[in-house]
Amino acid sequence: MSLTGAIGLMSGTSMDGIDVAFVETDGERHVVCGASRSYPYSGPERALLDAALVAAANMPPDPDLRASRRGALGAAEAMLTARHAEAVEAFRATENIGHIDIVGFHGQTVIHRPAQRFTMQIGNGPALARSLGLPVVYDFRAADVAAGGQGAPLVPVYHRALVQAARLAGPIAVLNVGGLANLTFIDAGEPLAFDTGPGNALIDDLMRRRAGVGMDEGGATAAAGSVDFGALAALLADPYFDAPPPKSLDRNRFSSTPVDSLSLADAAATLTAFTAQSIARGFAHLPREPALTVLCGGGAHNLSLRWELMQHLPCGVILAEALGWSSDAMEAQAFAYLAVRRLKNLPITFPTTTGVRVPLPGGVIATPND
Repeated sequence: MSLTGAIGLMSGTSMDGIDVAFVETDGERHVVCGASRSYPYSGPERALLDAALVAAANMPPDPDLRASRRGALGAAEAMLTARHAEAVEAFRATENIGHIDIVGFHGQTVIHRPAQRFTMQIGNGPALARSLGLPVVYDFRAADVAAGGQGAPLVPVYHRALVQAARLAGPIAVLNVGGLANLTFIDAGEPLAFDTGPGNALIDDLMRRRAGVGMDEGGATAAAGSVDFGALAALLADPYFDAPPPKSLDRNRFSSTPVDSLSLADAAATLTAFTAQSIARGFAHLPREPALTVLCGGGAHNLSLRWELMQHLPCGVILAEALGWSSDAMEAQAFAYLAVRRLKNLPITFPTTTGVRVPLPGGVIATPND
């Protein structure tokens, strides 16, 4: 069996740094996960990404894509590409990894409007390929969105490969809690997947705004507070939660305004409950109750969130690490896997994951000579 060596790069909606992972895979059922590392953004780099989000949110409904990459977006894209190149070189210098055939580069999502057939991930794939001297797959979402799909989530086909390799008795749900939360349901046939709602982003933003720290470490702030059920009801009144899948979200879809008058601890507790209960609402859209939910993503480290999930989900919850998987490296590994699927022209999105009409490959290949 011939396996392809791939590096995956992920900068998620939490915008806390770059995850790098090495995988060897055939792009189908066989996956061997190697080393992984995270490289945090500095304060000024994070501020530049925040400015890019603001610039993207102010773009017109039908933007001139070339013009839109000037100003804050252009500066953020240049910084992001350079930082990814530095992260890969640091990773290669410190980790004992095999031959690298391809790099999967997610970039940074700055706006996601699938209803308008528009999504943008900044990150210059050809420039990264030239810098690394390696072929790079980038712009994974655009083809799906152009074909009428949601363009997200993209990781479910990788979740399926992991579940199949582990020979888990199904159906299995894989819950990824990053900046946003998404759910994959794996049974017979193609995976079913969708964004359930907020993940860590509202909590992280609250902690940055009021406490000057990047996250609620371990969920300790939420644990010290009490849920305000009036504010929670207002948050859960959003019609998104009752909408059937396929569906996906922009990072800034939800507002934390209902908790503005609460203390920091009570606001954190309420937003944590919001994330957990919106995820639980998502389970109502599954065709049947899963036998087990596997939790991954940064939210897996939040003990308050884990407690809330155990109270509200209809099945048992285990951490990805219980299966030998990595909560933190999962999405970076997935983009390595997706890059190999692109090399083989295998689909990465499906009618059951993004609503696209037929299974569709995704991603653009850039070579060092581009």
